[in-house]
Amino acid sequence: MTEFKLIVICGATATGKSGLALELATRLNTIIISADSRLVYREFDIGTAKPTPSELSMVPHYMIDICEPLDTMTVADYQDQVHNLIQTLKEATPLLVGGTGLYIKSIVQGMKIPRVAPNNNLRTQLLETFTQSQLYAMLLQVDSTAASKIHPNDPVRTIRALEVFYITGIPISEQQGENPPSYPILQIGLDSDPTHLTQRITQRTEKMIEDGFIAEVEYLSSKYGADLSLFNTLGYQEIRQYLAGEISLLKAKELTVLHTRQFAKRQRTWFHAYPEIEWFDIQSPLLLEQIWQRVQKFL
Repeated sequence: MTEFKLIVICGATATGKSGLALELATRLNTIIISADSRLVYREFDIGTAKPTPSELSMVPHYMIDICEPLDTMTVADYQDQVHNLIQTLKEATPLLVGGTGLYIKSIVQGMKIPRVAPNNNLRTQLLETFTQSQLYAMLLQVDSTAASKIHPNDPVRTIRALEVFYITGIPISEQQGENPPSYPILQIGLDSDPTHLTQRITQRTEKMIEDGFIAEVEYLSSKYGADLSLFNTLGYQEIRQYLAGEISLLKAKELTVLHTRQFAKRQRTWFHAYPEIEWFDIQSPLLLEQIWQRVQKFL
């Protein structure tokens, strides 16, 4: 039996991960497992740069269009589903492709994640009753180990740590850790200089508008209302501001490019912290063959 191996393709948004994955998956006759936190949601298509129906028909894709927009896909949910998928695969070398760092980390490093769903009632109660400094002081009392790794002004992680403790009675620090998988993993990173990446982001933003992004946002807004959290993500937030008459379409596009650039910078910082990722310059004319040679060596 062929040894199971995993190939990861990661990097910042707009670096061409999906296109490269299609090329490699076709050559390898394998599947693509998406690692993108927005692609899991149905109907959010154009603004998330979701693969087109023709692209999806070329190679089997997984972890795309598996959630309703009103649902929440946690990292733990993603990890469980991908682990279950990997156990059932006949393909010896699937591709794990995307830019959501926590999704990828949950698989390649085997993050131990507390199985505690977000409790909005508890979170609201804590936020309305206490200041951030008080919440952090509470965390210091119940889980000083977790507190030492969280900035005192980080309400998101502070609330999450308190939430896990109050629901389970066990400090989150005692429920975390890593259990890396035993199978070989090749991690390929796609990178670009900021100027070139900005050009790609600008071009992609224009193409989204041409492909009907505004109509998509109008339809989704009318169907789900203004409070859907997905409307606070890249592109959707800016186009909704345009539709509300708050900004011009030109300004909406400019803000989308700006915010996407800022997001890409954060992604690059995240991924470059992991030395096991092997980086390739997307501007290289030999990019595909360079990566193909590395894949062949890995296999």
